[in-house]
Amino acid sequence: MAGTVALSVAATSITRTRATTEPALVRWTLIGVVLVFLGLFLAVPLAAVFSEALGKGVAAYFAAFREPDALAAIRLTLLTAAIAVPVNLLFGVAAAWAIAKFEFVGKNLLITLIDLPFSVSPVVSGLIYVLLFGLQGWLGPWLAEHDIKIIFAVPGIVLATIFVTFPFVARELIPLMQAQGTEEEEAARVLGAGGWQTFWRITLPNIKWGLLYGVILCNARAMGEFGAVSVVSGHVRGLTNTVPLHVEILYNEYNSTAAFAVASLLAMLALVTLAAKSIVEWKSQRQMAAGKRTAAEGKVR
Repeated sequence: MAGTVALSVAATSITRTRATTEPALVRWTLIGVVLVFLGLFLAVPLAAVFSEALGKGVAAYFAAFREPDALAAIRLTLLTAAIAVPVNLLFGVAAAWAIAKFEFVGKNLLITLIDLPFSVSPVVSGLIYVLLFGLQGWLGPWLAEHDIKIIFAVPGIVLATIFVTFPFVARELIPLMQAQGTEEEEAARVLGAGGWQTFWRITLPNIKWGLLYGVILCNARAMGEFGAVSVVSGHVRGLTNTVPLHVEILYNEYNSTAAFAVASLLAMLALVTLAAKSIVEWKSQRQMAAGKRTAAEGKVR
């Protein structure tokens, strides 16, 4: 039986290969176009950033990170991501669970609202919070009366970051959970499992790679967000500047070496994110392939 399954899978693979085979000229032309674009818009800019950052030597490069303002910007960026990512993780799981597992009025509207930060400029997102919490905003007088500061302070930065990043986890999980259906959860409930038990033992293992993928993208965006944070931060050096804002200030002051040195930190974050994303995709594809093989062998038996 195992040999029959192997032959079937091999025949399917050969058929797909023949169906998608193109002439050598077309293949190499497409590959060449992709490589040229990667070189012009990815490799060359990254090389330029690191080249400029190390232009005055390694000592000057690391000196840019020892400045108090740079250390404060790094700490604030890490703090913002440490708050925004778990919040978006909880929201993403809850939203994906509700949309994929239940039918209710307003479901399509909820999906549209989740996608809203993708279509709204980050600057507009920041202005929304200024309109709500600014001194002249809707809640501004009440906040000032109770000595609560949101705009031009850390809470405003965190709120703006959460707003621009909350779709990432949800949008990764929604199609995944919809494709998986509800059969396994329903079977677990029939066998007597509770809600939390079903989630931890059935749902979470099935979505773990998609969940991790969304968290990686959310974290990268949270650390690299500029537009919305720039509007609500006030650009107070050492207090409300994140790493991207600190880079802008250094560049405007013509301190290009320090600016590119700190920018290289964001570039390294992008490379780490890309590597983590590739590993997660590879693990997810292997798991899916193993599941398909198991299902095929079960059908044959």
